[in-house]
Amino acid sequence: MNPIQGNTLNLFKTVLCLVLFCTGAASFAQSKLYKNTFDLDEVTLLEGPFQKGRDLNIEVLLQYDVDRLLAPYRIEAGLEPISDPYANWAGLDGHVGGHYLSAMAMNYAATGSTECKKRMDYMIAQLDTIQQANAVNNPSWGVGYLGGMPNSEKVWSTLKDGDLSAYKQSWAPWYNIHKMYAGLRDAWLYADDERAKSLFLKYCDWGMAITADLDAAKMEEMLDVEHGGMNEIYADAYQISGEPKYLEVAKRFSHKRLLNPLAEGNDILNNMHANTQIAKFVGFARIAELANTEKYKDASQFFWKTVVENRSLAFGGNSRREHFPSKASSIDYVNVIDGPETCNSYNMLKLTEDLFRINPQAKYAEFYERTLFNHIRSSQHPEHGGYVYFTSTRPRHYRVYSAPNEAMWCCVGTGMENHGKYNQFIYTHSENALYVNLFVASEVNWSEKGIRLKQTTGFPEEEQTRLEIIKGNAAFNLNLRYPSWAKADGFSITVNGKPVEVNVEKGSYVTLSRNWKKGDVILVQFPMENTTVAMPNVPEYQAFMHGPILLGAKTGTQDLNGLIAGDGRWGQYPSGKFLPVDQAPILITEKLSDLANQLEPVANKPLHFTLDTKVLNSDKNLELEPFANIHDARYMTYWLSLTPEGYTSYTDSLAALEKRKIKIENRTLDYVATGEQQPETDHNMQEEKSRRGNANEDFFREAPADGYFSYEFATNSQTDLSLLVRYWGAEWGGRKFDIYIDDQKLVTEDNTKRWEQSLFKDVVYEIPNELVKGKKQIRVKFQALPYNTAGAVYNIRLLRSEK
Repeated sequence: MNPIQGNTLNLFKTVLCLVLFCTGAASFAQSKLYKNTFDLDEVTLLEGPFQKGRDLNIEVLLQYDVDRLLAPYRIEAGLEPISDPYANWAGLDGHVGGHYLSAMAMNYAATGSTECKKRMDYMIAQLDTIQQANAVNNPSWGVGYLGGMPNSEKVWSTLKDGDLSAYKQSWAPWYNIHKMYAGLRDAWLYADDERAKSLFLKYCDWGMAITADLDAAKMEEMLDVEHGGMNEIYADAYQISGEPKYLEVAKRFSHKRLLNPLAEGNDILNNMHANTQIAKFVGFARIAELANTEKYKDASQFFWKTVVENRSLAFGGNSRREHFPSKASSIDYVNVIDGPETCNSYNMLKLTEDLFRINPQAKYAEFYERTLFNHIRSSQHPEHGGYVYFTSTRPRHYRVYSAPNEAMWCCVGTGMENHGKYNQFIYTHSENALYVNLFVASEVNWSEKGIRLKQTTGFPEEEQTRLEIIKGNAAFNLNLRYPSWAKADGFSITVNGKPVEVNVEKGSYVTLSRNWKKGDVILVQFPMENTTVAMPNVPEYQAFMHGPILLGAKTGTQDLNGLIAGDGRWGQYPSGKFLPVDQAPILITEKLSDLANQLEPVANKPLHFTLDTKVLNSDKNLELEPFANIHDARYMTYWLSLTPEGYTSYTDSLAALEKRKIKIENRTLDYVATGEQQPETDHNMQEEKSRRGNANEDFFREAPADGYFSYEFATNSQTDLSLLVRYWGAEWGGRKFDIYIDDQKLVTEDNTKRWEQSLFKDVVYEIPNELVKGKKQIRVKFQALPYNTAGAVYNIRLLRSEK
């Protein structure tokens, strides 16, 4: 065991109090890379929920075993691991290690924690050894390499020669190793560690060498696979080093299939894996910022606009089943349990920061506020600090949380970082202006002006903030946000007790220009309005907002299966019983536009409300509260809201359909959304000559003559199973194919002119017990027959018996 392993929780609590350094006492590199940004050590969180969340997160982080996080890296470099690697999410080994290094650097910068610094130093020393070992043990392909992904030698050596077959069969190789690129960059960025900078640039040179001989077509083919923010990495390498070669590689790593149409204002995002795309646009924005390229700027700005305005939910998150839905499939937000993933919001906030630096507009701060206060804060359990993957918006469902050293999900990695940089965007500045972007209790030290400002607020429970110059005298513009959610007749600003005329529109900044001096006090009051927000493309579902705060309601604590996930592969899914949507609370009102006015405050409970309208399917008086405070419970965020007439027609059509859906969901052992990136990866897809496509508002997969595709399904060692396969009822051409369970033929299917109806058809295939008995998993294969096509298959379910 190395000296940093062991129980460090109590040490952290003591050390943090002792070494939380004065703001400005250390010099970090953050403002060198991101212009007009304050270093984390220049902004101090004061007592409040964000300080508490950050400190809880550090306690959680210190429970992880660093040597287990580093084990995949040592293994791939040909070194003996000091400890066994984590088993969860095998195939993506090593990705959390990079996030962890970033988190250590951020929290050291933000708090001065010596334990975080010790762990960061240990990791960098180990990574130095590993990088040297790769140069010795893998000289033909591994000089500079620092990855922990399985089968590294085969993947990278063959990719270097232009063969993408092993690359495509692995789990998102560039996405995986991107995390350590980012970790090394962040160790320099937040902690000014020159060793990390050296390792980072050598790693960048390795990536350049691996892709040097790939032409533009091969690069595009490579970038069709999720690759994280590799273009952002190389843009940062360009700024860190000043070497133009890295900027050129950043552009080579920019996926033109997304860049070109979005730059022209075309939204082609339907059914695309959401987080894959968001990370690309973070890189586009960085290239635009550094190279002043209009195309990259136009693409990143349009992407942000269409995602925020058309594809985001009330709490700022986006995607269902990890993919952007089409308009027609947006109802999935109600029907499925895997709603927005936290990684998406992590990357959307990065993109928002980038775009704000290019053009500081209040709309960016407003989206940042909405997402931070509702989604990011709510993704951390307030007691044990576990992280959330999916935030379900299915009525009366719930969320599950990770446990240290068990779950190694992507959202665990980004969660490690999320709660360590709360203070990153509270304030920004230009040469002669200070922007107050967020209402968070904090202090900022603007060393260039010799100014120290303190913000005191209990927002959102308190509808005001107090700003005081506690050090220094200087002339500058103080930009205060006039939120779009504030009541127009109540918003006010005073300076030293004297009113300031506000002559700008809501959703913009009020600029106060004067010679500021120590003792000046600015009071901003912003009474908040109640509003409703419709679910994107599903207007009958409404969410309640108080100012920027999403209100939710607890509906029960029954059957919270897997509430704290173990190390099972699918632990991120809230797999408890599906409760029927048609039996969830329904709001009945004569005028839907009046819903927001029917919220009644609860006495002596700030931000708690009851509903003064008819609520069906509820035998108790539901109480709404900030969604970020709801944990360990089933809940409502979006409410079906109908007039009396609308309710009658709704009940007639929905009840039978919902009953069938629930019956199928509760019988489902495993499920693959065919053609969708993450579900196919999760189920270890194998294929030859197959293709994925998008038709009828959904993805599919099919294979031409002599081709095939197959997936692994978990049986939970059960028998009496069946397959439910969804086809389209109006396919053309020969559609004859075999379906196999492992190596045994189950059936020969022929869908040639079978239905000739333009609607989905679900077909059930009973599986003989001898094909599954004693097996924990099976492989289901679709094999095309000569002169025929297998599929198209739109989804597959493994069902347990109806008994």
